[in-house]
Amino acid sequence: MIKSYFTISLRNLAKRKAYTVLNVLGLTIGVACCLLIFQYVSRERNYDTFEKNSGQIVRLRIDQYKQGKLEWQSATVYPAIAPTLKKEFPEVENTCRLLNDGMLLSNDARNIKFNETKGDYADPSTIGMLGFDLVRGSDATALAKPFEMIISESMAKKYFGTDDVIGRTLTERYDHGSRAYQVSGVFKDYPATSHLVVSYLVSYATLVQTLTQGGDKTDVANTGWGWYDFYEYIQLRPGTNIQAFQAKLPAFADKHINSNQWLKANHVKNWIYIMPLHDLHLYSNYNEEAEVNGNGSAVSFMFLIALIIMGIAWINYINLSTARSVERAKEVGVRKVLGAAKFQLIKQFMLENILLNTAAIIIAAVLVYVFTGPFNQLMGNNNISGFAMTGRYWLVFAGIFIGGTLLSGLYPAFVLSGYQPVKVLKGAFKNTAGGLVLRKGLIVLQFSISVILIVGTIIVYQQVNYMRSQKLGANIDQTLVLDGAQSLKDSTYQNTLQSFKEEALKIPGVKGLSASTNVMGQEIYWTNTYHSVEQNAAGASTLYRLGVDYDFIPQFQLTMAAGRNFSKDFPGDKKAAILNEKAAELMGFKDAQDAIGKKITGGDTVTIVGVVKDFHYMGLRKAIDPQMITLRPNTRSAYSVKLETSDLKTTIAALRANWNQYFPNDPFNYSFLDDQFNAQYRSDQQFGEMFTLFAFLAILIACFGLVGLSAYNILQRTKELGIRKVLGASVQNVVFILSKDFLALVAIAFVIAAPVSWLIMNRWLEGYAFRIDISWWVLAVAGLAAFMIAFGTLSVQALKAAGANPVKSLRSE
Repeated sequence: MIKSYFTISLRNLAKRKAYTVLNVLGLTIGVACCLLIFQYVSRERNYDTFEKNSGQIVRLRIDQYKQGKLEWQSATVYPAIAPTLKKEFPEVENTCRLLNDGMLLSNDARNIKFNETKGDYADPSTIGMLGFDLVRGSDATALAKPFEMIISESMAKKYFGTDDVIGRTLTERYDHGSRAYQVSGVFKDYPATSHLVVSYLVSYATLVQTLTQGGDKTDVANTGWGWYDFYEYIQLRPGTNIQAFQAKLPAFADKHINSNQWLKANHVKNWIYIMPLHDLHLYSNYNEEAEVNGNGSAVSFMFLIALIIMGIAWINYINLSTARSVERAKEVGVRKVLGAAKFQLIKQFMLENILLNTAAIIIAAVLVYVFTGPFNQLMGNNNISGFAMTGRYWLVFAGIFIGGTLLSGLYPAFVLSGYQPVKVLKGAFKNTAGGLVLRKGLIVLQFSISVILIVGTIIVYQQVNYMRSQKLGANIDQTLVLDGAQSLKDSTYQNTLQSFKEEALKIPGVKGLSASTNVMGQEIYWTNTYHSVEQNAAGASTLYRLGVDYDFIPQFQLTMAAGRNFSKDFPGDKKAAILNEKAAELMGFKDAQDAIGKKITGGDTVTIVGVVKDFHYMGLRKAIDPQMITLRPNTRSAYSVKLETSDLKTTIAALRANWNQYFPNDPFNYSFLDDQFNAQYRSDQQFGEMFTLFAFLAILIACFGLVGLSAYNILQRTKELGIRKVLGASVQNVVFILSKDFLALVAIAFVIAAPVSWLIMNRWLEGYAFRIDISWWVLAVAGLAAFMIAFGTLSVQALKAAGANPVKSLRSE
């Protein structure tokens, strides 16, 4: 019996080739898209799950409020918080702290040196808590002593050519001299699916001893409640309720932080929050994040698109199957007269459905294997192999696929098997009103989704283009950024830097060179709280500090709103500051001019000599921060070189030679500022490209269904069309008659989709500090596009029918 069902199913599918091809093609694209998106979603939602107790680990963060208004939110906290929590709360099983610290490291024996930025001071407990897998050394002792470090396998091979490096030495060079670190462990390269990127860890005892040698007598690295640059993690005991533990933290903050007299006087409150480790990558986007994190909303959106694409493919199957009901009605009638039971017919039609879906998933698997590489390149993930999904997402996909296959097959199977043989064989059968309403409803649903996807595609493109093209208030074009020189001592650095700068400016194509503590797009961690000396300290606000030399402001073409730039003609500028407009407003000045000559005080007291117009230092994703620019002509963090040349290769080679002459112990590392700055938009651009791709494919699948439905509509109206043509109907008349009902459904879909798409995309845009407004024409263009797509799809079939010979359709009458 099963063999008979199988044979009949294959014959039916082979007989109706167009129907089979449309369904398999739609289902294949749907399954392939679903698998590709699920791989992406699986990876993004699988960050930080490799740690042994990841489900029990949370990271601490702080929100600061001033007079009840949120001032800032930080991913870093005070160093005393984690150890104090462990002492006071039995729910806390373990803690660890990280403090990021870049180093100029060298292996003098091999004359190898690099500027390393992906390293941290770390508690010994970090190794076990955060999943560092030591291949050499002991977890218990690797970070126990001062001036010990553990390094990754890649880093070991980079400096030593082998991972057998226990006991060997790496030297750090810095402005006051050098330090030697003994390698006490080597760990497997830290997984890419972590919110951290780590190449090395230095013992926390090193930080404590270094600060003590520098004059710290308070053990600030362990007991400080004011220095908030530490990433801190706590491991909760099994069974601890995270929400209940969070509820205890306000009282803890009041006891240890908000009781500070200065905070009280200034009406400042700090609140501590915890965030599960596995949520950090997608849902933590605060100040001082260790790395640029993902976007949880974008991931959820793509997961929804995967479901939508599969849904559209199954809607096509339901529509085409029920539309063919008249064609297959006589088959059902004859089989029922010959004794076939309803259940047997259901099995027959379900088997056809299963065969179509099976063919689709086999072809889709091949397509996914072929296109996984290009898709991963599109998403910036080049290290994912085909079908790289966790078991959880395989189960989700299997459940969706099996459930969708059964549900999409059951309705047509019950409809077709329920026909009464007497009516069918007498020729009295016709499509039911209920079936027609369902098909129309599903078409409206498909094109409503299509309109929403078109609107989304346009708005995502507009927003990304807006961020990339909007004027920043600063000129970052043709700017080369050099990592600062770290090896020279302060006593010789100033003269050497000046000589390097003078020689660099003689190179053809080099138009300017300035030094600064940070460059555009690089997050500023240097903050202090300031207020006008004319105001009470209660009016103090946090300012983000940028140290620059005399040439920074003119080189980046920042516009002065009032006052002047720093000048060598004014020796007192070492105690001066330039504010941006946002900072001047926060300090309580009436306008930019009112701020000139006034003093503000906080960490120190400075005189305001200028106010620059607000500029988008961090790009258009974030709001403009209040900035204070101070004179630091000898800063060694970064040098910005303004270029004006078509021969970049020669210019950079000349700069390298000049660098090696003055800074022979520092590596020559450079990047282009516009590339570095625009990297912050890369995730938005990738999301836009992926959204556009899958929106196009979803609309394409919807068109497959429309082609099939219009073809069966024409088939049912063949004689009607023949009569109309005999009576003089033109080709245009026939096309209009065949298209009008479908286009009316598209119009209804637009009316439904327009407000829904506006609400969805307006909510998405709320995540940007600077955003576009949704124009009415975007909705109009999306509606017109959907209308033209539908009309173009229908016209192909309609023109073919209009050109047919009416004699052929009427000769049997």
